[in-house]
Amino acid sequence: MDIETKMELIKRPPTEEILVEEELRELLETNEHPGHYIGFEISGLLHLGNLVVAGFKINDLIKAGVRCQVYLADWHSFINNKFGGDWDKILMATKYYEKAFRFFCPGVKIVIGSELYHNNNEYWRNVMMFAKHMTLSRTLRCLTIMGRSESERLDLSQYFYPVMQAVDVKAIGADIPHGGMDQRKAHVLAREIFPKMGWKKPVALHHHLLMGLAEPVRIGAKDKLEQVIASKMSKSKPWTAIFVHDAEEQIRAKLRKAWCPEGQVEMNPLLEIVKYIIFHERKAFTVERPAKYGGTMTFESYEEVEKAYKSKSL
Repeated sequence: MDIETKMELIKRPPTEEILVEEELRELLETNEHPGHYIGFEISGLLHLGNLVVAGFKINDLIKAGVRCQVYLADWHSFINNKFGGDWDKILMATKYYEKAFRFFCPGVKIVIGSELYHNNNEYWRNVMMFAKHMTLSRTLRCLTIMGRSESERLDLSQYFYPVMQAVDVKAIGADIPHGGMDQRKAHVLAREIFPKMGWKKPVALHHHLLMGLAEPVRIGAKDKLEQVIASKMSKSKPWTAIFVHDAEEQIRAKLRKAWCPEGQVEMNPLLEIVKYIIFHERKAFTVERPAKYGGTMTFESYEEVEKAYKSKSL
């Protein structure tokens, strides 16, 4: 496969940002099969946002010849109090995540956090060496990667989370660390500090965070990215998430209640599903309607859907 085709696969939606594109091209020109990783906390049922959207991008990367790894971060999950810090539940859910990603992303390698860290003195040495380049204030600013804010009261272990996540990139051997836009700060941290430690600067890839079905969060959002992160589909808000286990009737019921104001295309959860789910896998999208409501409409691109919805013809 030529470089341009690989670049197109990697850049296609749901990719939202590459840090930086020129470095990615150079990587592909010098390494036919670069290494990749994306990490997941183990925290509950999988949904369109974390399995499907992330899985689509993993599959794009696999097609481009990238060696993809899904990192199941059981220790990070414990640190972040997932399942109340119950290790038995975390380990049980880890097996569920492993089966799901092996099914959805054939060819992906699964890496378990506790296995990576076991008897790994080099990892913990690197954590301490990396931390020497960090300040407490910088650590506090990075806490959003674990869904926390600077103002929250945290236990000491949680302050190690950003450093551990950055060093994971080195430990796993990833040329391309990948995550949602909410993981951007960890990858920027790695890109900044790795060269200071004599390590190769990684190329970071960030995919779009699929919205939940509720009205987007507006109060207190300082910028667009903060609003997107606060409004993303989340298992902690089950009424706003479409889980991969939902029955057809459940999905229909959730979609009927979804926030979808007429004519509004920005931050519209149903249009996001059309863009990032349907058009990733299909070349056309058909809306069946009775003749009295304008009849059936078929769209061959998301841009056509957005234009029709904005004009209120859809």
